[in-house]
Amino acid sequence: MSTESNDLSPELRQKIENTIRFLSVDAIRKANSGHLGAPMALAGPVFELWNSQLRFDPTDSEWPLRDRFVLSGGHASMLLYSLLHLFGYDVSMDDLRDFRQLESKTPGHPEYGDTPGVEMTTGPLGQGMAHAVGVALGARMAGAQFGSGEDGTPGCQTIYGVCGDGDLMEGVSGEASSLAGHLGLGNLIFLYDDNKITIDGGTDISFSEDVKGRYESYGWHVIDGLEGQDHKAIRAALETAKRETTRPSLLIVRTLIGLGAPTIEGTSKAHGAGLSADDVPGAKEHMGWPTSPDFHVPDEVRAFFAARSSEKRAERVAVDAKTEAWRAAEPRRAAAFDGARERAVPTGLAEALCDGMDTEAATRQHSGKVLQKLSTLVPYMAGGSADLAGSAAPPIIKDVGIVGRDSFEGRNIHFGVREHAMGAIANGLALEGTFLPYSGTFMIFSDYVRPAVRLAALMKLRSIFVFTHDSFYVGEDGPTHQPVEQVDSLRLIPGLTVFRPADGRETAMAYAWTLQSATGPVVMSLTRQGVPALDRAEGFDNAQILRGGYTLREVDGTPDVVIVASGSEVSLACDTAEVLESEGKKVRVVSVPSLELLKQQPDDYIDGLLPEGVPAVAVEAGTAQSLATLVGRRGLVCGMDRFGASAPAGDLARHFGFTADALAPRIRDFLA
Repeated sequence: MSTESNDLSPELRQKIENTIRFLSVDAIRKANSGHLGAPMALAGPVFELWNSQLRFDPTDSEWPLRDRFVLSGGHASMLLYSLLHLFGYDVSMDDLRDFRQLESKTPGHPEYGDTPGVEMTTGPLGQGMAHAVGVALGARMAGAQFGSGEDGTPGCQTIYGVCGDGDLMEGVSGEASSLAGHLGLGNLIFLYDDNKITIDGGTDISFSEDVKGRYESYGWHVIDGLEGQDHKAIRAALETAKRETTRPSLLIVRTLIGLGAPTIEGTSKAHGAGLSADDVPGAKEHMGWPTSPDFHVPDEVRAFFAARSSEKRAERVAVDAKTEAWRAAEPRRAAAFDGARERAVPTGLAEALCDGMDTEAATRQHSGKVLQKLSTLVPYMAGGSADLAGSAAPPIIKDVGIVGRDSFEGRNIHFGVREHAMGAIANGLALEGTFLPYSGTFMIFSDYVRPAVRLAALMKLRSIFVFTHDSFYVGEDGPTHQPVEQVDSLRLIPGLTVFRPADGRETAMAYAWTLQSATGPVVMSLTRQGVPALDRAEGFDNAQILRGGYTLREVDGTPDVVIVASGSEVSLACDTAEVLESEGKKVRVVSVPSLELLKQQPDDYIDGLLPEGVPAVAVEAGTAQSLATLVGRRGLVCGMDRFGASAPAGDLARHFGFTADALAPRIRDFLA
């Protein structure tokens, strides 16, 4: 770093910090909406981090070897937007003026993909911190598997972030911090904004734990006693944390929320109330800032950031030179790294995955078999389960190693019993960009993972969520472990593709589509119990599966009824069709491995599957409300309208009417 640019005069530093503060004040005042307290309090510490530590190129926000900055408390978004603007990212002054307006680059909380320089969507407290753990883990794994350990090679990034009291109160941050300490992620550094204020009042009303002791018990390196306005101490602490390579670091920084606004500073009102039009001039005068014009950036501040941005770009050029030297010395590793980041897949992937899959087994076991194949065919896939590898959700993949402290060469990750954090950490791997992550648990616990699933959909991340034991066929564990509404609820998330495959071939094709065509997250909904390999017509084209729904069992002429089913109920639908056909009925069976893909098909294709005027029946061992949309208001829906029960799976099937002998009379009566 340039000594000249780091050793600022007190006057210039104060102007820079006040520029950040009052850009935030003016944007929030203009929008009449926003959170002011944190940007004013953190202007000094976060400017110090960006100026003296963070490595980035404002002209290329996708540079793979950049450091990352995560604003976990996304309500402080104007702090980030001000820095992006000043450092020369594609965030204009007009963008700042459009804060929180429709289709602006400056939404109320940072949104990945909307704003250059925003590394992830944050706002749900604790999630940013948990996702950052995944980014740091991805960098460590990239360094071990592709880099040389030297600067300029994969994995040389440091992941920085800011968290607050709200982040630390949310359980997901504790789960993620625990795993980060266990793995010794020394490339992760967080500033904890210790301002002692929540929306409802002082933190003493609900939060009195020893944060330092808690994080030390997690295995973190903790530096306490920092004051927000002591930039020299903060810089020294950041540099100390950077040298600590075996533990993540938490820097506890005492700040005054709303600093510089006498009417609100140090109070809970500073969190979200902002300043009234009458209060803004008083705050500016209090800090020696011009009361007009709004959105003022002094010339010397603008000149400083222009020079500093040039230095940041020059540093990137120097790093790129080291990267080119690594590429020349390690051409095979460099090619593998490029292939991973480009998400390259081999030709004939679907055929390779389908080979040998026409066997009777649980779809969770088919999934495990596919993931084992993919470990060779697509060697940048990595993931694991929430302490459920023995239940194939997903399993330990052979011959690729296990990630652990000081051993990041593996691709199996033991997340532990941390479902909330597991999904966020997997998303972080996707955000780092080298590995394609998968994570898994029982379908019932998708409720624990759901916030991360939703964020993956918002960010359009290539994250794979493997949920097994997806119906009442879980059996003896009872209703607490038997999902009823979960599959339907996941299908409601925009941008999420849910596969509920019926056999091994559908499972293989679901993964093939995920690798070749997905532009966002995917859920695999898989069975605990075995299912038969389905009988398909001679010459069946597996690509039909990827239309989301297809005719599995056809009849001559117009059918008397169409049964639509997914997952384990497809074979049940076929058995039921045989019973009805023995009575003279013509029954078409349509398998729906992915309702989302089916809904993307032309109307005439869907009408061909479900002809107008032909009665239709939906069968699914859940609430089945999403499949009900296919059969219409006058269709018959055979699903669950209650929770499950504790008993052997076969007994439950008979009890709930999920047998051919029970379904056939229901359909017969429906047709009558």
